[in-house]
Amino acid sequence: MQLDCAGKGLDLRRPGVMGVLNLTPDSFSGDGLATDVGAACERALMLEAAGAAVIDIGGESTRPGAAPVSVREELARVLPVIKRLAPQLRVPISIDTRQAWVMREAVAAGAGLINDIAALREAGALKAAAELGVPVALMHMQGQPRTMQQAPNYADVVADVAAFLGERVQACREAGIVDGRLLLDPGFGFGKTPEHNLALLGGLPTLAALGFPLLVGLSRKSLIGAVTGAPVQARLGGSVALAVLAAERGARLIRVHDVAETVQALSMLDALTAIR
Repeated sequence: MQLDCAGKGLDLRRPGVMGVLNLTPDSFSGDGLATDVGAACERALMLEAAGAAVIDIGGESTRPGAAPVSVREELARVLPVIKRLAPQLRVPISIDTRQAWVMREAVAAGAGLINDIAALREAGALKAAAELGVPVALMHMQGQPRTMQQAPNYADVVADVAAFLGERVQACREAGIVDGRLLLDPGFGFGKTPEHNLALLGGLPTLAALGFPLLVGLSRKSLIGAVTGAPVQARLGGSVALAVLAAERGARLIRVHDVAETVQALSMLDALTAIR
């Protein structure tokens, strides 16, 4: 499957990597670049050179406990970088936002994919995405970033997430967004305990059976710390392992901080798959 991201292609026939570019001062992974446009652009070009298939730019921290930022502040963080990068990058730019106005301004500046942790549930987001015509990643999140990890609860996390994503797909269809523009993200770490996250990882084939490309974000997340005790800056091994496990179970786009290492690991998986 190939997505048209505002004129730049995203090939999802095999697992690819989405490189993270955080333009926040309080990223949970410690890689936030805030207002340093030059450093952010340099980082994006390095991610592309390392093999990223798409660069995901975000201006709002959505780590557990994070407070929302104003649309004005979010735009001030992301627009200068998108405008500078769009003519330079060969790969698509994804805008990581839940705000309709940020979606509109970012796509006008050169973004070609919307990555929304709220699955187009914020005011005006569904209408904006339908009108913009670019692909959209719909993510499951229980609660809001500020409170989502306080008491996550599910009857059956895989079934509940699948049902939610199915409902959001139907809302998109009713708004005029065709299935071929949609990706689904189970939302690892967004209102989930380590046990929920592991169940979702094991249940990825069930979610893949919904018929849409799966985007997953497991890089450096607290699941790795819960299992291994590793602090956030020492989770490369766990992140790469989870990327491979997710790809084996049907994920088609893996959102990561450590692009080169993940691309190398997925290349080995691809080589093994080719001879099976």
